[in-house]
Amino acid sequence: MSAAPVLCVIDDSGLRQTVERVAAAAGVRLLTLDSPARKNWVTASAVVADEAGARRCARSALPRRERVIVVSGSEPPASTWAAAVAAGAHDVCVLPDREDDLLRHLSDAAEVPTATARAGRLVAVIPGRGGAGASVFAATLAQSAARSGQADALLMDLDPLAGGLDLLMGAERAPGLRWPDIHTDGGRFGGGRINWSSLRAALPSVRGVHLLSSGRSHRDIEADLVSAVIDSGQRSGVTVVCDMPRQFTSAALCAMEIASLVVVVTTCDVRAIAATAALVGVVRGVNPNLGLLVRGPAPGGLHAAQAADVAAVPLLATMRPEPLLAVRLDQHGLGRPGRRSRSPLSEAAAKVLRLLEPGAAVA
Repeated sequence: MSAAPVLCVIDDSGLRQTVERVAAAAGVRLLTLDSPARKNWVTASAVVADEAGARRCARSALPRRERVIVVSGSEPPASTWAAAVAAGAHDVCVLPDREDDLLRHLSDAAEVPTATARAGRLVAVIPGRGGAGASVFAATLAQSAARSGQADALLMDLDPLAGGLDLLMGAERAPGLRWPDIHTDGGRFGGGRINWSSLRAALPSVRGVHLLSSGRSHRDIEADLVSAVIDSGQRSGVTVVCDMPRQFTSAALCAMEIASLVVVVTTCDVRAIAATAALVGVVRGVNPNLGLLVRGPAPGGLHAAQAADVAAVPLLATMRPEPLLAVRLDQHGLGRPGRRSRSPLSEAAAKVLRLLEPGAAVA
């Protein structure tokens, strides 16, 4: 992902030098123009102007857009505020006093996907019953998204009592932050907006998947922090996969409410299907965009379509048993190099990812 340049329309040379320095710190490119053409105005990731530049932008009858920042070298007079309003600015920053705010604006702009990139997708994977294999499927889904090469993939562990997804991925010794570390990090990730580039660099990465695990902590995960992490990923075009608990914690509800798709995973036996039907009734009240993944075997001869009918939910995919999967998970975890890309798990994950493509619909 690469962001479009930031448009700079500044006459004051001192202000321009300050903005150039802040832009370099934010890692964004500046495109400096006296009077922007409509194309430059529309495609820029942000616009920074002084009073004179803002007036020219307003006179050009350009369309309203987000991320227009007016800068001033002193407390802005009424004329500066008038120019900012006319240009549709959402902030006026006095420099150098508010350099940090300008840096935040430009850092956010650096994470805006280009017009050809997709906004980040969020998939919540929840077990219809305990032991259904939802965590394994969530991890495989994130791996499949990473293999597609279209965007980063982030796998989030939202069940603090499940033992940690880093164990499942074979990454329990990998350096990087877990949820408890982010809770106690009052600097980079203590609150407000989180910069995806900073978070990405701080997390363990396993075969292309950036992993935010609970570790072996039983500490509750704060909903506000979950929301900030998801927002950080989605603003950067990241595919976010959340491994959900069956308990509807505030953190789980936060992810479920905004998910592009909720995948309910069940085995194909009578009690599992009954438990799944009860869960689906509650999930549907939170997010109606849900579907069922049925994992074999079916000891009583039930069919996946029957399970979907009982649960009254669309059938997304079925998954036949994968030989020796439990042994491989215990010995190496899902992050082991050389796993088959066409395993039953991977094929089911590919079907679910296709449903997230533009124009696709859950039947």
